[in-house]
Parts: sequence; C-alpha cells; structure tokens
Amino acid sequence: MIPLRDSEATRRLTPANTLLIVVNLAVFALELTYLGRELVRYAMIPALIAHPGWLHPVHAALVIATVITSTFLHASLLHIGGNMLYLLIFGPAVEGRMGPRRYLFFYLVSGTAAGLAMVAMGPDSRVPIIGSSGAIAGVLGGYFVLYPRGRITTILPLFIFIRFVEVPAVFYLLAWFAVQLFAGISAGAQGPMMGGVAWWAHVGGFLFGIAFAPLLVHRAKPKRRTQRR
Repeated sequence: MIPLRDSEATRRLTPANTLLIVVNLAVFALELTYLGRELVRYAMIPALIAHPGWLHPVHAALVIATVITSTFLHASLLHIGGNMLYLLIFGPAVEGRMGPRRYLFFYLVSGTAAGLAMVAMGPDSRVPIIGSSGAIAGVLGGYFVLYPRGRITTILPLFIFIRFVEVPAVFYLLAWFAVQLFAGISAGAQGPMMGGVAWWAHVGGFLFGIAFAPLLVHRAKPKRRTQRR
C-alpha cells in the first residue's frame, strides 16, 4: 500500500520537514554529478563505527560523523523517492506536535539511533550504509504513538485496478513494522543487509521514535485538519 495523505496534519509543508526534503533532494542532485564519487566517503561503514580505535583521532571523529551524513545519501531515484514520500506524508503531523526545532532534533537523533542499530547487528560489516529510511522510521514511530486515531489514505493496486483505501494509521504502521522485523530476522546468516536494505535500521529507528517522541511534544495538541462526525 502506497500512502497518499494522512488525516492529522494541519498543513502539508511545515518548515523543518520541508527543509529536510529539500536538503535530501539537493544532496541527491549532487550525487548525480561528478561530486557523487566524493560523497561516497560520507556513507556509514559499521565496522569503522564499532572499532574507531583503529583510526587516528581526527579520522575517527569524521567516521563517527557518518552516522548522520549517511542519512542524506541515496542510491537511486526510487530510493529517495520512496523515502521522501513517507517523510512528506508522516512528517508534518509529527512536527506539528513538536515544533520545527524539536522535530529537526528528533529526526537527526532517530537517524543516529537507526545507524547504531545497524552497527549493533553487524559490527564487522564493511558494507557502506546510506539512506534516510532509518531517520524516517523514527518519524513513523513518532506518528504511531502520537496519533493512534490517525488514518492514512493509500493506493491499493489490485492487478490492473487501483483502489484508494483509508486505513487506520496504527494498522498501517504495525504492518510496515512487521515487514521490517520479519525481513531483518529472515536475513539470518545472509547478514543484516539482505537484499541491500538496512532492515535493522528501520526496526531500531521505529522503536526509538515510539520511545522518544512523547518526550518532545508540546502540551497543546493542534486541531485536526479534517473533522469527522
């Protein structure tokens, strides 16, 4: 199911969320140029994060910074397109409860937590990890806990037909999480990145979002964009 919109955002283009989307798109545009070869150094390599003592202190600090920088890199148009769609759908409502500054902090810390989850699951892996999906998983976890009554309008492909279906956000996000967890567990001996996807970053980011988001919300809850009888 492909998400199209949610029922809880008071507006779609919020400051911090829009800034994150623009920065991600700008970095991807750079990746498509000759500078893309230079940007590879900003990918996260779990083995280097797990064993920074192998490196010179200055180099070690730069390597640790890749936990954040890697979240702004993407492998393909499909990769960034899917991630930015989820950020556009779920981010505004979460930012609405936190405010721009707290939301930006939440996003970056969620990305860090997701990256460290990958390091924990594959501390000796030298496969570079990139993508914002771990940070966005944190946003999904935040939405899950902050908007238990939210609803998501989705596209449901049925062979040659397309249906628009509105489902409870809790159901949608639980189903999404179940897929990530199942895929991570199924990786088994194939390693934590079966199929080139950092499944455990998604799992770690989502769980972190559930735990941390309530600590950053403002007390007053904004009015819902849609009213239901």
